[in-house]
Amino acid sequence: MFKSKSILSICTLFIVFTLVLAGCGNAGKTTDETGSGSGQTTENQESTGTDTAQNESAESETREYETDKGTVTIPAHPKRIVTDYYGGEILSVGGNLIGVEPSAFDNPFIKNKLKDTTDVGYPVNVEKTLELAPDLIVVMYDDNYEELSKIAPTVHIPYGTATDIYKTVELFGDLIGQPEQAKAFIADYEKKAADGREKLKGIVDENTTVGLYELTDKGDLWIFGDNAGRGGQVVYNALKLKMPSKVSKDNQTVQLSLEVLPEYATDYMFMTVYDPEKKGEALKEFKQSKVWNGLDAVKNHRFFENDFDTFYRYDPIAITAQIDLFVDLILKSAEQNE
Repeated sequence: MFKSKSILSICTLFIVFTLVLAGCGNAGKTTDETGSGSGQTTENQESTGTDTAQNESAESETREYETDKGTVTIPAHPKRIVTDYYGGEILSVGGNLIGVEPSAFDNPFIKNKLKDTTDVGYPVNVEKTLELAPDLIVVMYDDNYEELSKIAPTVHIPYGTATDIYKTVELFGDLIGQPEQAKAFIADYEKKAADGREKLKGIVDENTTVGLYELTDKGDLWIFGDNAGRGGQVVYNALKLKMPSKVSKDNQTVQLSLEVLPEYATDYMFMTVYDPEKKGEALKEFKQSKVWNGLDAVKNHRFFENDFDTFYRYDPIAITAQIDLFVDLILKSAEQNE
């Protein structure tokens, strides 16, 4: 009896032990599967967390930038940029422009890119800029430099710092951490310039002279070189046309009297008209003069009156777009003279 009970007890214990082992095995299996799933989730979470951390780290990276105001700590890759007169320069290298001065909105080459950009006035309005929460401010003029510097890192780049499209695009590509975008922009510019020169073959040659002039609403007359806007970089650098002998790189802007204009006359003459109130009086008087009517360029349909807002611009986007404008004007002139 005792022996039977003992055997029974042993059997019972064996069954219980087997069930316990089975339960542990199942529990272990369930735990492994769940653990595997949890491990995957944890891995994804850790990966996502790492990516987020890396993105945040990249966004929070800074570097030292040398300016005429001293060393400024700026974002390595700024995301929200306010400027006064460097709108086109910043846009040309892919910068996110959130605030710019008023005249940028009259620039036909970039105004469609300014739909989400705020007019911050000039001098740059401190209160408006504060509301925009920029992470970088870039100014040509330092009127409010100290106040703006309290809002975000502020870089002062004086007018004339970069003297051509190459240096300008390189400078701003470096400033906002977009050197590859800068290289791509220059490649597009060079292709357009080469295409423009090809179109003008047989129409102009290395001896063809081109002059860039401006008449103001007060009757003042000027002539410009290759780095004073009005298309100078286009006709002299991109299209490689010849500058008047009396104008040089060291003498970029010369005021002329009407009487001496024939001494500065060229084969092709392009004149912007600065007349903000659109009165037209100065232009009317100019075109009634014997000097104007006696110019060979006028007689040969090679004198062009150019819109100020279109041809005054000298940012990289404007310069690139102006290539086609000048080429088209010269080609139309050639058609008229056939």
